[in-house]
Amino acid sequence: PLACRTGVPPARPDGLGAAVAGAVPVRSAAVAALLVMAACAAAGALFGPYGAVQHALAAVAGLIAAQLLLRHCVRRFGGVTGDVFGALAETAATVALVALTLGS
Repeated sequence: PLACRTGVPPARPDGLGAAVAGAVPVRSAAVAALLVMAACAAAGALFGPYGAVQHALAAVAGLIAAQLLLRHCVRRFGGVTGDVFGALAETAATVALVALTLGS
């Protein structure tokens, strides 16, 4: 949702990027991000208080990495494409998993 928020332009007028870019209000995207962090913290809580913090921080790291890549792609391509959305998902997941692995 953060990559589809208002203010993120599509790189081309056709394709997936044009269909979803700017479709999510900023407030809704922020709420979705907070819900994901809360769900990660809840899942981590199964391993104790440290696990809750660790999982929440891993989600934050993934979101930050995806945001940095999004900013780069918008600057480089002029907006987002379907491939950019795929790259954002893969980057966020990889960074979160690496953060969980290094934090344990």
